[in-house]
Parts: sequence; C-alpha cells; structure tokens
Amino acid sequence: MDRIASVNRTLDDMLVQLGGMVLRLSSPQVTRTPEERRALACSVHQYSVCAARSDDPRVHQLKSELEATIKPRLRLVVSR
Repeated sequence: MDRIASVNRTLDDMLVQLGGMVLRLSSPQVTRTPEERRALACSVHQYSVCAARSDDPRVHQLKSELEATIKPRLRLVVSR
C-alpha cells in the first residue's frame, strides 16, 4: 500500500509540473494563432482528464486555472 501512495505522490508532482508548463504556454504572447489556441485547448483537456483522479489540491487548482485560460474572453460593448 505504501508503494501505491508513493506512486500517486510522484504522479501528482509530475502533474503539477506539467500543469505549470501548460499554464506558461497559455500566455497570449505564446499562443497567438488559432492553431496554437486549439493545441492549448487539447492540452488543457488532456490535463483535466488526468487531474480528475488526483486527490492533490495543487493539481485541482492548476486544472481550474488552465480551464479558465481557454474560456472565451468576453468584451463589454457599449452602444449609445
């Protein structure tokens, strides 16, 4: 049982590192083109699938942050 817990901790640490990398790639200065945005959305989706089974709060925090990066940005348009 101790070995399984160790593997889970290692996987969580790897997910945190991976999530940090994807978060850096989510910057508008990095992902400029529609193709890059689609690739980012795929990466975020894959991360979310892997993070769903984790019990580590860091993994879930990163999942939330990543999912927020691919949501469409709303603009407020005022008409007179």
